[in-house]
Amino acid sequence: MPDDAQPEAPNPKPKTAQRDLFDDLDQRRADAEAGGGEERVERQHEKGKLTARERLDVLLDDDTFEELGTFVRHQEQHFGLSENRPYGDGVVTGYGRIDGRLVYVYSQDFTVFGGSLGRAHADKIVRVMELAMENGAPVIGLCDSGGARIQEGVVSLGGYADLFKKNTEASGVVPQISAVMGPCAGGAVYSPAITDFTFMVEGTSYMFLTGPDVVQTVTQEDVTSEELGGARTHTTTSGVAHRRFDNDVACLEAIRRLLKFIPQNCEDPPPQRSSEQVEAPSGEGLDDLVPAAPNQPYDMHEVIRRIVDDGESDGERAHFFEIQPDIGDNLLTGFAHLGGRPVGVVANQPAVLAGTLDIDASVKGARFVRFCDAFGVPLVVFEDVPGFLPGTEQEHGGIIKHGAKLLYALCEATVPKMTVITRKAYGGAYDVMNSRHIGGDLNFAWPTAEIAVMGPKGAVEIIHRRELARAEEEGDGDPQQRKDELIEAYRERFANPYVAAEHGYVDDVIKPHETRRRLIRGLRMLKDKVVNNPAKKHGNLPL
Repeated sequence: MPDDAQPEAPNPKPKTAQRDLFDDLDQRRADAEAGGGEERVERQHEKGKLTARERLDVLLDDDTFEELGTFVRHQEQHFGLSENRPYGDGVVTGYGRIDGRLVYVYSQDFTVFGGSLGRAHADKIVRVMELAMENGAPVIGLCDSGGARIQEGVVSLGGYADLFKKNTEASGVVPQISAVMGPCAGGAVYSPAITDFTFMVEGTSYMFLTGPDVVQTVTQEDVTSEELGGARTHTTTSGVAHRRFDNDVACLEAIRRLLKFIPQNCEDPPPQRSSEQVEAPSGEGLDDLVPAAPNQPYDMHEVIRRIVDDGESDGERAHFFEIQPDIGDNLLTGFAHLGGRPVGVVANQPAVLAGTLDIDASVKGARFVRFCDAFGVPLVVFEDVPGFLPGTEQEHGGIIKHGAKLLYALCEATVPKMTVITRKAYGGAYDVMNSRHIGGDLNFAWPTAEIAVMGPKGAVEIIHRRELARAEEEGDGDPQQRKDELIEAYRERFANPYVAAEHGYVDDVIKPHETRRRLIRGLRMLKDKVVNNPAKKHGNLPL
């Protein structure tokens, strides 16, 4: 071979053959992205629902979704499934970004096997959940499924169990958000129930363990899917779901907004906004918001609006992302920003049941407090509570046990906890609502606060019952006038914030317009708080 001769290059694969491979890949990907085909996609749209991939387009930042498991297919051979093996197996899984933050997602595709869960389907979801825990990022599940795939039998049930186990392992490690955007029946309901937040869509989504047909057969009740387990039922009656929305887009946009308040995982701090993003309310009218008459209601939403960031921004309650607004509404729970920092707000609502605590409010509050504590979100409590709601319905329903859940959650929480007593703080409810005695870090009271075992009228009727009865019997002067004098004397002596302040149970009595400044400074002071509860495997919450 001459010195200048070049060795022969190996015979390259013809470009046409390579192009064929690429074309084959493109076709397979197109098949996967087509889901169940145009006809089924059209039926999905006719129901007012987006497809699995369209939902991800709305949820995630543009051009950030990276799909995993695109070509996964089931391996079942029976009941004709060997001839029907679509790519993806009825669920789209992967990761993407929301406002630049990493999230893991799965979106069930009702156009493929009705979104039913089989072995391969379950494995794909479990895979993204494992990645989420390993990399410390939220998991968002978009549920639209007919339940377990009957053709796969116990294998599909095993897939559900694997998913439930992974949900439980991830609980308190990374935030888990479920959006039920279609049917969710049978075992499928337990995964959303374990996750931190469950959103539903009005008119197109429902959840139940047994459907209307089974209910009718077993109990002879004639009930529709919507009545049995629709979005309104689960947000107003059962408390299973946290929010409901008019359509898919509104639901998905709400998830994007929720993430502005919560961290990536249990070890990361919540996302803080820059000072340029903070819109401070003027606080105008706050000093006159609490009525002079102790039994006159007012809207605690207005107190929150005039204290937290963005309270005067456009949009209905843009400042406050409320959680479970349609049940237990005598207690408000939700997220807001204070000086750019996310906080969890728990507030009695005097405009509903006088702000008393009942079963629904207690369970709602306990669940919310435990989420905030698990993920390092500071708590701000606005208190105006005359006590627990009385009555046989509450007592027989277990208000003692359920009220203890809220007490337990606040006692156990180690995040920064601040309380503002706006008016009433009576009896055991005073203790429960983040009092100093159960670990409140900063406790403030407005001059309108009444902190006592019970209201002045009830206290006088117990303490002075003999004197009042004797005056009534003997006709000695005006009994009602005497009672009014005793009530006023009790109010001056006990029903004010200063006795509690003298004991150090209240850190300061402040004017309402000072509240925002004191809370923001308190957050800054408490940002490095470290409290370790006694070592244990876990406590025994009064479930």
